[in-house]
Amino acid sequence: MNKYLKLLAVLLLSTIFLYCGSPAQSEEVEKFLVTKVVDGDTFWIEDGSPKGQKIRLIGVDAPESRRTGRKEIGYYGKEAKEFLTRLILNKHVSLEFDVDKFDRYGRTLAYVYLEDGTFLNKYLVDNGYAVLMTYPPNVKYVELFTAAQTKARDSGKGLWGK
Repeated sequence: MNKYLKLLAVLLLSTIFLYCGSPAQSEEVEKFLVTKVVDGDTFWIEDGSPKGQKIRLIGVDAPESRRTGRKEIGYYGKEAKEFLTRLILNKHVSLEFDVDKFDRYGRTLAYVYLEDGTFLNKYLVDNGYAVLMTYPPNVKYVELFTAAQTKARDSGKGLWGK
């Protein structure tokens, strides 16, 4: 009987360890201070370098908030920038990367999480401040963003307003 109790204890502890995480899994995630918001899908973080790092959200596209080169101000662009600014400016975020870490403009591509754990990329789509836009191979959350966009569009949220 004693052998069985020991075996049961080992199995129980192993299961708890597996689901709760090992010390390596529960280490703190690096957080970065957002110093500037460019538009509804791009911002700068303080990363210890003199200039900082420009971050472009993966999988989503917000309307343009300013006229540049060949791009005009997009419908709901200013609202998207203001929404993102309220969410992240002077706050800390954590980053998750996909296959390609940089785009052709040298921006760091990332999935971003707010301090409370909110998945920012999806949250913007959920609320109609951004739309689905994927470029393979960075397609890790394409199904999640597709479902969020459908729901936002059907609900008339943000730029989908009826």
